[in-house]
Amino acid sequence: MEKFNFTEHSHRRFNPLNGEWILVSPHRTKRPWQGKVENLNEERRPEYDPKCYLCPGNERSGGQKNPDYADTFVFQNDFSALVPDVPNGEFSDGELFYAKSEQGFCKVICFSPRHDLTIPEMDVTNIKKVIDLWQNEYRELGKLDFVNYVQIFENKGDIMGCSNPHPHGQVWSQNSIPGEPAKEQERQKAYYQKHGRTMLGDYVKRELELKERILVENDYFVALVPFWATWPFEAMILPKKEVANLIQLSDEDKKAFADCYKKLTVMYDNLFETSFPYSAGVHQAPTDGEEHPEWHLHMHFYPPLLRSATVKKFMVGYEMMANPQRDITAEQSAERLRSLPAEHYKTK
Repeated sequence: MEKFNFTEHSHRRFNPLNGEWILVSPHRTKRPWQGKVENLNEERRPEYDPKCYLCPGNERSGGQKNPDYADTFVFQNDFSALVPDVPNGEFSDGELFYAKSEQGFCKVICFSPRHDLTIPEMDVTNIKKVIDLWQNEYRELGKLDFVNYVQIFENKGDIMGCSNPHPHGQVWSQNSIPGEPAKEQERQKAYYQKHGRTMLGDYVKRELELKERILVENDYFVALVPFWATWPFEAMILPKKEVANLIQLSDEDKKAFADCYKKLTVMYDNLFETSFPYSAGVHQAPTDGEEHPEWHLHMHFYPPLLRSATVKKFMVGYEMMANPQRDITAEQSAERLRSLPAEHYKTK
């Protein structure tokens, strides 16, 4: 009987961070996709757009005017999903109907005053300024009594819900720990209680030994395709040392983080020679006043492109009704991304 080989045969992979499984079907693609060549008429944006509500000096959609900022800029979202002045309250009707009020803040972070840049086109020094701002927002929002979690994220590309092409991200903070970090909280805590070490600290060490899924590595950080990756070219950025939150990062750490952030996103853009869409977010320890030695800071990247600049992969059918499934393996994705040039395709 043929011997099982997970690079050839269908199998399930376990995600230790959330306790869920993914079905992998590598026999459907015996080798990494070469990608469809498309001549896209990619929009060339100006450095400054007088109609953009995020550009320096412009009026935002809520009527406020942006300062003439030169680096990064943060402001309270004019149409926040969470607001701080919500009265405490709840609704309960037996075991099946329950709701509770939720306070919070939603902020927008402009990465650069330039309208025409994205993270892979910015230099490492300026990307570090974005991480500096993340660090400050986590610190200041986390001091508020009613804020127990701070979620930092970036949506890049209109297919990922980005409503403005100006380079920006968001920071949402709230009473409760949201669903995805809550799953990771539970799993990481159980691992730490059992081993006395962080789950992702052990994971990073083993990935660095194997070298199969590593994309970028420097002295302090690593970018890799996780063994349990769900999206076609999913990736993570993690510190090599056990760091629970952004506050614990030194200047050198933040430079290394920025270096990985840039190099990974350049890989993405070069894959299909397009501004590669993704949703990315930082997961870190809650700000609930408790010690969280189990937490290991990390950043997820979920890009939807599958075969080309226009062929997307979304969770549908079996994936929505059963569990996630993918054809191209994590190892194939990593090999494909590693093979790309380091120079951004626009600079050719």
